[in-house]
Amino acid sequence: MTHAWDPQRYLTYADERGRPFVDLTTRIDATDPKVVVDLGCGPGNLTSLLADRWPSASIAGIDSSADMVRAATDSPAAEHVSFHRADLRDWLADVTPGSVDVLVSNATLQWLPGHLDLMPALVAALAPGGWLAFQVPGNADQPTTTIREELAAEPPYDAHTAGAATVAAHDAATYLRALRALGCEVDAWETTYLHLLPGPDPVFTWISGTGARPTIQSLPEDLRPGFETELKARLAVAYPDGGAGVVMPFRRIFVVASCPQAGPPRVTCVGAAS
Repeated sequence: MTHAWDPQRYLTYADERGRPFVDLTTRIDATDPKVVVDLGCGPGNLTSLLADRWPSASIAGIDSSADMVRAATDSPAAEHVSFHRADLRDWLADVTPGSVDVLVSNATLQWLPGHLDLMPALVAALAPGGWLAFQVPGNADQPTTTIREELAAEPPYDAHTAGAATVAAHDAATYLRALRALGCEVDAWETTYLHLLPGPDPVFTWISGTGARPTIQSLPEDLRPGFETELKARLAVAYPDGGAGVVMPFRRIFVVASCPQAGPPRVTCVGAAS
């Protein structure tokens, strides 16, 4: 089931969403890369930080959402970044092996079923000594996820939500082992941010721009308001406002891998993740 992203809703908490990107890319020890690619660039606001860091590099942002690419192309980031619409797996199938110096994927891989099988192709895209950096959510056991899943499984919603896209990610150790097996040096870690979110129904606003969006969009118009009202109510119980805003734990899994100077295995098949 397809869904559309809303760049403005996604950017509601742009600063909070941007912190993992900054923490991730800070650990990339590339001094003078020639080609840098952001897979899943979204509206381009974070991709522009790559252009700031490596102004002499050719920077490209790739996203499967036409709305996101349109927003990125219309943003100031487009002055220094070229944005293109493509599915990540299609891009991997077409990219020249060994042609990318830095490959970043921020909060994207979790949307691709079987994405662990993409690790050989991601590494193969890198030049010798190149860098792969990505981060994914680690909140599968948090109320932001479990409450939505429980509500979506209840009638009358369950008849419509079964095919909605869902997020799935691995722990840091799993990614570390997979990339070490490909000859990479790997730095993998986890961080839980504590975001203080103001305003009415802030946790709903947060997840309705990301993880909950496919579920909400899978519902017909007559059922959507009731689902949203009940989801807001349940989230308010799980995340009470103490008077200064809602504290929302935000756990993320980070991986930064450097390829051997001799070059990684040139594996380009991505069919396993389709």
